[in-house]
Amino acid sequence: MPDPKTPYAGDVAPKEAWETLASEPGAALVDVRTTAEWSFVGLPDLSPLGKRPLLREWQSYPSMQVDGAFADDVAAALSEAGASPDAPVFFLCRSGARSQAAAAALAARGWTRCFNIVGGFEGPLDGSRHRGATAGWKADGLPWAQS
Repeated sequence: MPDPKTPYAGDVAPKEAWETLASEPGAALVDVRTTAEWSFVGLPDLSPLGKRPLLREWQSYPSMQVDGAFADDVAAALSEAGASPDAPVFFLCRSGARSQAAAAALAARGWTRCFNIVGGFEGPLDGSRHRGATAGWKADGLPWAQS
């Protein structure tokens, strides 16, 4: 059930998302970062699970305009892949902010198990103003790759 404090099902740690992606065949990961981020920073690697992340920009660089068709496009892509509106869907961005908004947008379309991955792919800045070492997908040691 969704948390009454959030318009989506809640926030989860990257490892919790990985475990659910591994254990529930219909579970999906939606990476909402920009094409530049996917190309230069890297992508979550779900191949050990026999899955691939769904790549859909929440905002497009450089304008950072929110894609008004995002929820419709993601719902269609997930449905086409065989996911149902009650399947767990995890949203990932750089640090966990855009993915919150994306999770809320899909939840508003009736998808009941939309989760934000806390810390995102790279996590917050550390003391040296670098990302990827203190929290998030990469810092948790989950599979990822660069192109």
